[in-house]
Formats: sequence, structure tokens, C-alpha cells
Amino acid sequence: MEIHRFRYVMAGLMAVTLLFQTVPMIFKLSQEVSFRQEAALKGAPVPGTPFFPSGKLSFAWAMFNTQFWFIIPILICIAALALYVFLIWYRDWIGRSTFVYRLLMLPTERRNIYLAKLTAILVFVFGLLAFQLLLLQLETLIFNMIVPADMREASPFADAISANQALPVLLPHNLAQFLMGYGLGVIAVLIVFTAILIERSYRRIGILYAILYMVACVAAFLMPLLTLGFESPFAYLYPGEIFVIELAVCAIIAAVSIWLGFRLIAKKITV
Repeated sequence: MEIHRFRYVMAGLMAVTLLFQTVPMIFKLSQEVSFRQEAALKGAPVPGTPFFPSGKLSFAWAMFNTQFWFIIPILICIAALALYVFLIWYRDWIGRSTFVYRLLMLPTERRNIYLAKLTAILVFVFGLLAFQLLLLQLETLIFNMIVPADMREASPFADAISANQALPVLLPHNLAQFLMGYGLGVIAVLIVFTAILIERSYRRIGILYAILYMVACVAAFLMPLLTLGFESPFAYLYPGEIFVIELAVCAIIAAVSIWLGFRLIAKKITV
């Protein structure tokens, strides 16, 4: 249901991403190919650059020179998803018909509402990520269609991602970074979900409780890094040990957020 509600916004975000990334790339490649063809007619060689010394065009070159147009739609998508983390709950409470009360009266455990909304957010995030991967394949095809074979050189896919400052954040180079980055994102969503349920359970005073809960979670996350000296050469513990402690803290924050969210939606929120 949540995915069905968000389908038009999702399609809009994909369309914006497609336009912002492909149109500037087509324009930039066409302009560069025309410039090089004119230079070849005049017998003037095109010099290389420190990042691309061969002087030929590569997909990594195209990604490097159009990275600004990648950052804009990525920021738009992040902002839209961050806003929807709140709207996915408040939209059911605010409006002509308080739809959330119909959800709460369904003959099923209320925790399923929490899990359904969390699953929807994850589907949106990884759906946009999968779309970006498909879009990179389309952009590779566009590059090969515009740039003549004698002007281009092959570049590894990893180099193309590294050349664009926006993409390594979305597509880390190794699995550990991927799991850590998106794992922290999931924990952040859990914290916000639980804070929203705290506010909905206690209303006006709940706003203060929700803010205090989020501050407490952030403080708990930062405490091992600040007190144990993660990057200090004089730290009592090894960096690996501090990292394990931080993982344990993250697991506790996630578990507490889920437990408290389940309890609030089952016991405190009434129809």
C-alpha cells in the first residue's frame, strides 16, 4: 500500500534523475567530440590532463566532467526520501480522514504497520539505487554511441564511479562500507520512526520526549568514538576493538528503537 501511494513520486524522482544525468552528458560529449574533430582537421593534438593523461575520452572522463549534474538529482532524491520518512506516518494522521485509525483497527498485530512502513522506505531507497545502476549502463551505451572508437579508451566501471564524487557515497567500493553506510541509514530511520511514535503517543509533551530520544541516540552513538579515542595513537583500545564496541552500540540503539516502537504502537496509541 505504501509503495502504491509513493509510485508517482518515485517515477518523478527517476525521471528527474534520468534527465539531469543523460542530457548534460550528451551535450558535453557532443561538444567535446566536435572540438576534437575540428582540432584533428587543423592538425592540433589534444593534450592530456593530470587525471586523463592519454588525451582520449573515457567513460570515467565523462563522469568526471558531468558530476555536478549527478549531484543535483541525488540530493533531490535524498531530500524527498528524508521528507517521506516523516510523511509516511503523519499523512495517515493529518487530513480529512484519519486513515491511521483504520489501520490500527485491522485484525492483525500493530507491529506489522511499523514493519510495513520501514520496508517501504527500504524498497524506495534500494529501488532508486538499482535505477542508478541501470542508468550507468545506459550512460555507458550513450558514451559509446557518441564518441568514435578512435577517440575513446576503455575505463573500468570502478574508475568511472570514483571519478564522480557523488557516486562513491551511494556505491561504496567494498561490501563492508556498503553495509556500514546503509546500516547507519536504517538505524537513523528506526530512530525517527520511534521518535514520531513517541510524539504521537504523548502529543505536546511528546515533542520534547521525541527530541530527547533522538539526542540520546546520537549521544550514545558518538560516545565510544569520542571517549575511547578512535583515531588517537594513545588510545587504550585498538581501533578494531573500538569498532566492535561501536557496532554493539549501534545494535543496541536499533534494538531499543524497534522494541520501543512496537510497544508504543501496540500499547500507547489508541483509536
